[in-house]
Amino acid sequence: MKRSKTLFLVEVALFSALAFVFDLLANIFQLKIWAQGGSISIAMVPVFLIAFRWGIKGGMLSGLLLGGLQVVSGQAYIAHPVQGLLDYFVAFIVLGLAGVFMKQIQHAINEHSKSKVITYVIAGTLLGSALRYAAHVVAGIVFFGEYAPAGTPVAIYSLLYNGTYMLPAFILSAIFVSLLINTAPKYFNVTSAKLNY
Repeated sequence: MKRSKTLFLVEVALFSALAFVFDLLANIFQLKIWAQGGSISIAMVPVFLIAFRWGIKGGMLSGLLLGGLQVVSGQAYIAHPVQGLLDYFVAFIVLGLAGVFMKQIQHAINEHSKSKVITYVIAGTLLGSALRYAAHVVAGIVFFGEYAPAGTPVAIYSLLYNGTYMLPAFILSAIFVSLLINTAPKYFNVTSAKLNY
């Protein structure tokens, strides 16, 4: 039990750091080209992997750490404290809700059904990505309305602006997570020690 808790904490910390590194790489390779924040990166992949291995608790904690690392490192674009909370804490914490599909993914792995694994991975990454997208859209409507082109409703601007990077990020995440889980399925098998998390 103690070893399992330590493993949980170590994996969450390592995968959160990896997610942050992926986000930094997106910035270095100029994939962070949006004026008010956002990037096409695979930073969500480690958070989803933790969510599918440890469930909602692990995924949400990993998302929280990712958002926190972005803020403390100065990578965050914060125009207002509430916007910062929405864009960097709420948006990344809700990625962890993909963990609602943990048991279905693990069951599909035990059945040796790659198609079911892929289906549940896509469902989980879609859920997490859609919730993150919603948090960014709300922040955009409330705090970045002045950037909308003249005559464009703020809600439409925020939906389109955030969609330009969230859709590709979702697609990349779903592909990478599906490949990784199908490559190393034993890593995601249920053990009695993990059921407490």
